[in-house]
Amino acid sequence: MRQMMTKTVGAVKRSLAAAAIVSVVASPAYAGDVKIGAMNALTGPIPDLAAVILEAEQAAVAHINANGGMWGGDTLVLASGDSGCDAKAGVDAATKLVNVEQVSIIVGPICSGATIGATQAVTIPAGVVNISPSATSPAITGLEDNDSVFRVCPSDAYQGVTIAKLARSMGYSKLAATYANDDYNAGLHDVFVKAFKELGGTITGDQMHEANKASYRAELATLSNGGPEALAIFAYYNGSGITIMRQSLENGFFGKFIGGDGMIAQEVIDEIGADNLGDAVFTKGTADQSSSHFKIFAGLFDRPSDPYTAQAWDAVMVAALALEHAGSATRDLSAHVRAVTNAPGAEVGPADWAKAKALLAAGKDINYQGIAGVHEFDENGDVGGVYGKNVVSGGKWVETLMD
Repeated sequence: MRQMMTKTVGAVKRSLAAAAIVSVVASPAYAGDVKIGAMNALTGPIPDLAAVILEAEQAAVAHINANGGMWGGDTLVLASGDSGCDAKAGVDAATKLVNVEQVSIIVGPICSGATIGATQAVTIPAGVVNISPSATSPAITGLEDNDSVFRVCPSDAYQGVTIAKLARSMGYSKLAATYANDDYNAGLHDVFVKAFKELGGTITGDQMHEANKASYRAELATLSNGGPEALAIFAYYNGSGITIMRQSLENGFFGKFIGGDGMIAQEVIDEIGADNLGDAVFTKGTADQSSSHFKIFAGLFDRPSDPYTAQAWDAVMVAALALEHAGSATRDLSAHVRAVTNAPGAEVGPADWAKAKALLAAGKDINYQGIAGVHEFDENGDVGGVYGKNVVSGGKWVETLMD
């Protein structure tokens, strides 16, 4: 696996993602290796999304190693752990990365519940910095983390409001809502419902549900009462989302859907059918595809538009730049994360590893400009961002930027 990380970006294939969870963790560290952790979720409710996020992280590592590596030429190695989007599994994976793999910094976890569990139980006490590409729960903002938890995706405190505004702009005034019982979906739902009501909308029915049930027909029958115009669904596609959408359509409960990024996956189209998704709209934190940084990323990675792949690349770059700035494999990296991302400093982009190395070696300040945004971290380790509206067209998800 150590050799795989030094290959060119084009050689990184999705078929390696499942194997990476075993082979990377099992790999010993060699002299000249620099380890960072990657907490993904190849098991659990979003395996397809997680696999491509891991691929983007591997590709970023390959880019760094192909352009000078760490410090005097040391090899950057990604040690992976699987949180399964679960708080307990997140604690177990973080414990292994911190205590066994001895990583300096962790990219991830990618899910909110796993992030909250892993950071509170393991990484905050250990003083290990986390940079998540996709954990969006508003609860993460208020963690007492000693400035050790960062994320390069915007909080759902913004996305929930964005979905509410989108729903009203689409003419919806009465919606039913359902949400999975986990930190991400519950948090996003709560913000959405509050904002939708403040914008003059009515929630006709509102129910929490447990993931991985065979049937949601009873809940959907209740939610369909009261004349809702659509169902606002906050769920992971493979946990409950696909089942809820299919049973809604099969039983005539709902034909229109709106919600967040946990539902954006090709598997949704494959399972439900593109013809049945003409009235489904979901949002996600995204990158401006017209920007120069995104165009550069598209030349380095073959699925640049997939959810959170841009943020995954950015998170690896920020983690590695923080270590480069520190000059050694220390865990005391909070100040270094801020030093390489927040202004002032010479701007460096997603393909500028060699340039950034040279600037840092010359004692210059740098300011990383990410694919998904400028990543100016606030006092809580949060960033702003942009959102995309995602609809099904031509058998695939098509995204347009939202104001």
